[in-house]
Amino acid sequence: MRLDPVDERIVAMLLEDGRASFAEIGGQVGLSAPAVKRRVDRLRQAGAVTGFTAKVDPRALGWTTEAYVELFCQGKTSPATIRAGVARFPEVVAACTLTGEADALVHILAADIGHFERVLERINAEPYVARTRSSLVLSRLLERPGLTGQETPGQAAGQK
Repeated sequence: MRLDPVDERIVAMLLEDGRASFAEIGGQVGLSAPAVKRRVDRLRQAGAVTGFTAKVDPRALGWTTEAYVELFCQGKTSPATIRAGVARFPEVVAACTLTGEADALVHILAADIGHFERVLERINAEPYVARTRSSLVLSRLLERPGLTGQETPGQAAGQK
């Protein structure tokens, strides 16, 4: 689905504040609240807007350690096998396959270094994992909220 400029502005506002009312959004984009609702409904039906969620600071939940772990798999491990394996770990918040040397990249949140180490040991014990390489996050520099990875940042921000 290709978004027109008004839809792009609506999506940008929803990314900024998913709880904004249709009237608030309409005031910014020059439409009535019912017109904004129709557009948001159409965007949801088309799959451009996939849902609405609360964004929570992981530290508020006690998850103070963040890491990215590269997985190097044995043989020809399928993405489905990797996904099924890492999905069993609640500490894994995202995973993707990669080009290059590593087969996958796993994003992990843990309570502390000891917790992270135990998760890493369990991941290393998976039969498809040959080895891992970890990087701990020191500080977050930039995060663009609401992007799912299905679009480019420029598309989501309304650029062409």
